[in-house]
Formats: sequence, structure tokens, C-alpha cells
Amino acid sequence: MVRSNKYGLVLAAIFLFMFVIAGCGGNQQGGAVSQPTQVQETENQEARVIQHAMGTTEVKGTPKKVVTLFQGATDAALVLKVKPVGAVESWIEQPWYNYIRAQMEGATNLGSENQPDLEKLVSLQPDLIIASKTRHEKIYQQLSAIAPTVMTEEVHLWKDTLKLSAEALNKKEEEKQFLTEWERKVTDFKGKMGDKLKLEVGIVDFRVDHARIVYTGFSALVLDELGIARPASQRGTEWGVQLSSKENIPQMDADIIFDQTSTTRNDGRLDLRKAWSEHPLWKNLKAVQNNRVFEVDTAVWNNGSGPLAAMEMLDDLYAFYGLK
Repeated sequence: MVRSNKYGLVLAAIFLFMFVIAGCGGNQQGGAVSQPTQVQETENQEARVIQHAMGTTEVKGTPKKVVTLFQGATDAALVLKVKPVGAVESWIEQPWYNYIRAQMEGATNLGSENQPDLEKLVSLQPDLIIASKTRHEKIYQQLSAIAPTVMTEEVHLWKDTLKLSAEALNKKEEEKQFLTEWERKVTDFKGKMGDKLKLEVGIVDFRVDHARIVYTGFSALVLDELGIARPASQRGTEWGVQLSSKENIPQMDADIIFDQTSTTRNDGRLDLRKAWSEHPLWKNLKAVQNNRVFEVDTAVWNNGSGPLAAMEMLDDLYAFYGLK
């Protein structure tokens, strides 16, 4: 209830802010010559109806001031050659993941993906907001009052995020260029892998008080598209499974293990990983015995969830498998 009231107050402030801006615009004297031209340009912009998880939204022309409210949307905007004026901060490596930091210089940090700062957002006067139903369904009306807003259904389905972003940003050609290169590299990777695709791959992630075997999610989607085999016991529609005891270590067995544990959080998860990896059951895993446990960048493999992250993940796989 407190959060609801807070957003109600923010919405009232939004309308007041927009009213003041409109009033200031109407009182300008020096812009009398240019205003009709600007209005005409706006009216001549092509209006496109974008279908998304919350319905339909009309977007005019090519948005210039874009706000992204989840990680994959920020990544997708950058691959489409659009730097957001504002974005929610990264889960780790704040304010922006290392792999996109240089491209995000000058963007406004809008705080948490779970609860973005709407007051900061409205001050940016965006002409498009890209969000996710999973995170932002409850504030869709508030966001739509600020600017045209489109939402994906989920945050980790990177191709869906790219498609919706390209449609809303009027950047379909850039999307096509990226996907053409992506498909070329996927085909090349599969051809070079050959029988190595049959090696079964597991994904693990150590947390503060448990370990995880990952079944679905961003990294699993990429591995599946590449045709990489997964152990039968590590597939499913659920995100994965939590392991609370070292006695469960044999469930992690695979020919290759990719460990996407975050190494930037000083919260005890690395201590847990160390304790588990010193256990005899860990040392009995096929991947461990064959030196095929690879630590990966969790920002790329887990958090980023966008096309740039997918491409970096593919580059990692070329290196891990010794491909050229």
C-alpha cells in the first residue's frame, strides 16, 4: 500500500510537471518562427502501432530520447545504435556492466530494475520507454503517462526484447544486420563443433547459502540455440534447482560445467563455492576430472540478457572449445 501511494504521488507530480512544461512552451516568444516547422515535422512523423505484452502503443517516427527499464532492453538499444538517455542500473558492476560501460557514458542512472526512480525518469522527458511486464506491470499506467511505453513479457528472452525494441525504435534494419551476423556465427560455430556438440553441458551458480543447477534462462537459451547437449536430468521448464547440501553435488554431473557464479559480490558465495569444490564428491564429477569446469562472466552469461551479451557468450564458447 505504501508503494502504491508513493507511485500515486509520483503520477500526480508527473502531470503537474507536464502541465508546467506545456505552459512554458506556450509562452515562448523567440521561437515563433520555428514552432510551426517543428509542429509540422511532428505531424509528418509516421505513427506506428506497436503490439506488446500490455496491449498496443502508438509510437511516432524514430524516438530520440529512450529510457530502458531492464537489462536486456538496455543491451538491445545499444546493439541498435541507440544510447538510452536513462536506464536502470546493472545488478552488479554498477552503474553499468563492464561489457557495455563505455557505450553508456552520460546515461542517467534510474536506480533499481525492480523499482525505477520515476521522478528522475520524468525529468528526462523521454519519447519512448521500454520496460517488462515481469517487472513493471503495476506501474504501466504511470509509465504510459510519461511517454509511449512498450513492454516485453519476460526479461531473459533476448530475441523477443530485440524484436520489440527494433519495432518501437524504428530500427528494423539494424536488427536485421545484427541477426544476419548472429546466424552466420551460429552456423560457423555448429560446423566447427561437430561431435563436440554431443558433450553434455551443465550450468551452475553458487549463492550465499545454496548452489544452483540452471535449467532455463538466458544462458540456457543460447546453449540450446547452438545445439549444445544438456544432461537429461538438467532440463525442464522450471528455472532450475537449488542444492542445499554437498551430498547433492552428484546432480551437477556433466561433461562440461559452466560456472556463472558472480565473483563481484562479497557476500559469502565464493566461500561456499570453495567449500563445495574441495569436497570429494565434486572431485568425482566428470567435468572436474577432465579439467572442463569453466568460470564465466556472470554479467554476460546471466545478467545482461541481451543481444550483445549473447554475442559475447558465443565468443566465450569459441574460446572454451578451442575453435578459431
